Amino acid sequence: MSMQSFTGRPAPRAPRLLRAARRPRLLLACGLTLLLAACASTPPSTFYTLTPIPEAAGRAGDITGGRVSVGLGPVTFPQFLDRPQIVTRTGSNELSVNEFHRWGGALQDDFLRVWGEDLALLLSSSRVTLFPAESRAPLDFRVPAEVLAFEGGPDGAAVLKVRWSVMDDRLRHSLTAREDAYRCPIRGGSTAVAGADPQAATAARYTAVVAAMSQCLGAFSRDVAGVLARLPKPELPQPPPAPSSIITPVPPAPTPQR
Repeated sequence: MSMQSFTGRPAPRAPRLLRAARRPRLLLACGLTLLLAACASTPPSTFYTLTPIPEAAGRAGDITGGRVSVGLGPVTFPQFLDRPQIVTRTGSNELSVNEFHRWGGALQDDFLRVWGEDLALLLSSSRVTLFPAESRAPLDFRVPAEVLAFEGGPDGAAVLKVRWSVMDDRLRHSLTAREDAYRCPIRGGSTAVAGADPQAATAARYTAVVAAMSQCLGAFSRDVAGVLARLPKPELPQPPPAPSSIITPVPPAPTPQR
């Protein structure tokens, strides 16, 4: 074979094949870069809890004893509120569920915890039990509640609507039953400052919403404490009298006349 015939062949295809083999790796690298950029732009989740009334938060000492013993709960919530995300209402028939602003625990448990802390202070009693509970201590009253609404509204106020009753825990009958609604203004966080970080503005908004919800729960706690303070403490049922051990003599039967 001559040199001319050798040099007249087409150029080798190896570089073209090498470039083709590099394409999937380049596409993978681009995809990973876009994924990392998307993850970097995703805001971190922020977690919130309800807070007790200011008097309870600033309490100097522990509470011991008390005039009455109260069992709180069970407390039920509608399904649309029983979720990790904080729910706000944007219209009469529209809700907003934020994935990045969440409750620190279950809303039902947080509501019951703060309600119990509020009532312990307002009643000056450490004998407040949260249900369900393992304690079998005798109770004077039981206060179950059904929460109908508990969210921030579109009109700049948080709303709590709750149906509740006071039960005589020994006799198992209702002493009073009520349905109350509370509206508490959402203060601060409603207007974003020009040029401010949108994530910081959103966090400030939800902080203000949760603070207003805590205020509504505090107003509800005060009403419950007022009702319990006015009710007479139930009397312990008296045991039946013990049978007498004195034997009453039976008079003799009269003698028949002849």
